[in-house]
Amino acid sequence: MRLTIFGSRFLTLTSSRGVTLACALGCAIPTVTGAQGSAVPAAPPTLTSTPTAPPSTPVAPPAKSDAGASEFKEIKWEALVPKDWDPTKRFKSMNLGMLDDRDPRVVKAMREMRETFDNAPTIGELDGASIKLPGYVVPLEEVKGELKEFLLVPYFGACIHTPPPPANQIVHVTVTKPLKGLRSMDTVWVSGVLKTARQDSSMGTSGYRMTTVVLERYLANERR
Repeated sequence: MRLTIFGSRFLTLTSSRGVTLACALGCAIPTVTGAQGSAVPAAPPTLTSTPTAPPSTPVAPPAKSDAGASEFKEIKWEALVPKDWDPTKRFKSMNLGMLDDRDPRVVKAMREMRETFDNAPTIGELDGASIKLPGYVVPLEEVKGELKEFLLVPYFGACIHTPPPPANQIVHVTVTKPLKGLRSMDTVWVSGVLKTARQDSSMGTSGYRMTTVVLERYLANERR
């Protein structure tokens, strides 16, 4: 068992069998390697390339409202996390490094961390805010190639290659019109009205919900 803490905003707990829970709260985290073996930045909005090849079918955006995308405030993932919330606090005093995976203390620590992540607090002041947020797509419901809802996550592999991040780092997105051409781990900008609403899904527990008004692909080499 290995407990690694980077400051107060990023924590991983890894068993010797490779079971890992990672907490990356809107901060810069190490580059990871994508399926094609290429280096992929791990956390928007500092993305400089798209982690997956563009799909052959263009993304069909939902109908836009009369109000343009300019009315949505661009935010970073760290804005979704209460400043005084420290998920690492209860684990800093644990001496787990030399324990076997079968040790009850290890099992308890993994369970408590998962509960901490799934019950991560959100920011009530953001309820009803019109925001624009970049992230990676984790498909939830797809019918005949049309994506109706997905999770938006801040770093590559979340919910797919690694366990889900904290609930306040997952946004459950529903679209006003089914989409074609989006694949798992594609990068997008999502603009819409954010709601604080906790919801369980097969891919993780989200602390926020958003219905898209504008959906845009995150372009390669885009600088902001």
